[in-house]
Amino acid sequence: MVREKKLPSIPVLLLILVLFVVIMFGFIVILELPIQLALLAIWFVIMGFGLYLGNTYIEMEKGLLKGIYEGLGATLVLIAVGALIGSWIAGGIVPTMIYYGLSIISPSIFLMAAMIICAITSISTGTSFGSAGTAGIAMMGIGESFGLPTYLVAGAVISGCYVGDKMSPLSDTTVMTASLSRVDLFRHIRSMSYVSLPAFVIAAIAYWIVGLIMQDGSGDLSIAENTMASLQDTFHISWVMLIPAVVVVVMLAFKLPSIPVIIFGALLGSVWAVWFQGYGFIEAIETLYSGSGVTTGIDFIDNLLDRGGITFMLEVILLILLALGVGGLLQSIGAFTVIGELFAKWATNTGNLTLTTMIAAFFGIFFGGAAYVSMLTGTKITEANYDRKKISRSLLSRNVEAGGTITTPMVPWSDGGVFMATTLGVSTLAYLPFFWYGFLVIIINLIYGYFGLFILDKDDYEKERDEEHEKTI
Repeated sequence: MVREKKLPSIPVLLLILVLFVVIMFGFIVILELPIQLALLAIWFVIMGFGLYLGNTYIEMEKGLLKGIYEGLGATLVLIAVGALIGSWIAGGIVPTMIYYGLSIISPSIFLMAAMIICAITSISTGTSFGSAGTAGIAMMGIGESFGLPTYLVAGAVISGCYVGDKMSPLSDTTVMTASLSRVDLFRHIRSMSYVSLPAFVIAAIAYWIVGLIMQDGSGDLSIAENTMASLQDTFHISWVMLIPAVVVVVMLAFKLPSIPVIIFGALLGSVWAVWFQGYGFIEAIETLYSGSGVTTGIDFIDNLLDRGGITFMLEVILLILLALGVGGLLQSIGAFTVIGELFAKWATNTGNLTLTTMIAAFFGIFFGGAAYVSMLTGTKITEANYDRKKISRSLLSRNVEAGGTITTPMVPWSDGGVFMATTLGVSTLAYLPFFWYGFLVIIINLIYGYFGLFILDKDDYEKERDEEHEKTI
C-alpha cells in the first residue's frame, strides 16, 4: 500500500526546530561530542518525519545528495584556501605581513585598521575565506602582540572580511545572489551599498573608539617587539615575501576563476619556501597538504602559524557536507514549500517582505549550513512575493545577502562559522558579540525595509519581463 505524501504542518516544523536545537545542545554542551555527530543524528530525525509524511527513503536520499551537491563549491574553496595558508606560512608571506603590520600600525588604531585591511583584501579578492586565512591570520598575530583580546580582534577581522564577501563583484556569493534573484550584478551591488557603507563606517568608528579606550593612547609594545624579533630569527623577512599575495590579488582583480588562482598562489608559496626559507622541494610541497608546523618560540605565534594545509580543513569539510545534507532533507520533505506559503500571507508591505526574506535566507544558514543554501532558500521561498507586490528584485537580492551571507559566520556549524573559528582560533560564540558589521547590516536593512528607504525602481529588464508575463496571462 502506497502512503499518501503530505506537506509538514506548522506544528511539525516547530517540532523539528525544537529537536534540532535540543540535539545540538545535548551533543555539544552536555555530552561534549563533535558537532558532526549531532548533524548526523539530525539526518535521521528528519528522515523519520519524512517517512511519517509519506516520503520514501529513495526520495529523501536524492534530496540529501542534491543539498550536498548545491554547496560543494564551498568545499573546493576550503581545499584551495587550506593549501594556500599552509604554503604561505612556510613561505614567509604571512609572517612578513605580521612583521610589517607590527612595525607600522599603532595599537590604538589597530582594531579599525584590521577591519579596513581585511575589507580591502576581501573586496580585491572576492573571498572572505581567503582574506581571513591570509590577512586575517596576520591581524590576529598583530593583535595578540598588542595585548588585545583575541575575540575582539577576530570580530574586527571577520567584519572586514565580510565587507568584500557582500560587496565585491569577484565574490561568488555576490554573483550567485544576483543571478538567483535575476538582477544585474552591479545593480545588486549598488542596492547593497546603501546598507553596507553606513554599516562599515559605523563599525570602523566603533572599533577605533574601543581601541583608543583599551590602549589609552599607548600600548605595551614589548610583546610586539619580541614577536618581531622572533619572526626575524625564524623567517627571512623582506618585501619580496609579499609578491605572491600581490600576484593573487591582481589575478583575481582581472576576474580569473578564484579556485585555480588560489591554488596557483599556494604553489607560489611553496616556491618561496624553497627559495627564501630553506625548505627542501618535497618538504615545501608537503606544506600544501599538511601545513608548515613551524615554531618560533612564542606560544601564541606558534599556535597561530601551526595551521593550514588541506588536512587542516578536513573536519570543516565534513561538517559542511553534513550540514548541507540537513538542508537537502528539509527541502525534500517540503519544509521550504510550507514556509514559503506562510511568508506569502504575511509579506503585506516592504518591511514584512524584508523580514521574511531575511528569515528565509537565515533558515538556509541555520539548517543548511552554507551561504549557497541561504541564497536558494532566500530567493526561492520569497521571490514570488516581490513580483506580486511589483517591487524590484534588487530589494530581494539585498535582503538575501543581509539574511544569508552576512549571518554565515554567526552560526557555529555553518561553513563560515566553522572556517572562521578554526582559522582564527576563536570560537564562534566568543567572537560573535564583536562582529559589529554583521549586526549593523541586519539592523540597517530592517530599518530601510520598514521605512521604505533606498528601494530602487524596476529597471528596463524587469519592466519588460513583467510585460511579457502579463501577455501570457
